[in-house]
Amino acid sequence: LEFADAARIMSDVKKSKRGPFKKFFYRGYEVHQLVDLGQTEMKALLHARARRHFKTRKHPWTNKFLQRLIKAKKKAAPGTKPEIIKTHLRNMIIRPEMVASLVGVYNGKGYILVEIKPDMVGHYLGEFALTYQPVKHGRPGTGNVLQNRFIPIK
Repeated sequence: LEFADAARIMSDVKKSKRGPFKKFFYRGYEVHQLVDLGQTEMKALLHARARRHFKTRKHPWTNKFLQRLIKAKKKAAPGTKPEIIKTHLRNMIIRPEMVASLVGVYNGKGYILVEIKPDMVGHYLGEFALTYQPVKHGRPGTGNVLQNRFIPIK
């Protein structure tokens, strides 16, 4: 009986060691606080390139895209993921209103699913949808026939 009690106590200790989720802060603000900030206060928190982006690029597609994302989040039932919104806007900077959305970002060939998380705020959408397939270096002689002739004979 003592061994079983000790095992139960140890399992309770292991469960209690694990704390709550780590809160994400962007420049001292939590995500829900960032959403409540106005446009000008939010822009002031971003890095210089993003501030310049918002100052010079005023395209109607970005606002339409944001409205579609917010509409999809509202339409989704609580506890479920919203529908995927596809876009070609790779140069759009991720804003706090976009967090917890599903976006299909075009990479030149197809749409890559990106689930927007709080730590992505301030980055571009295109950063999360690679336009190339990373090279996997293997053994020589597995590709083109011209490369095969350079294999040394043992």
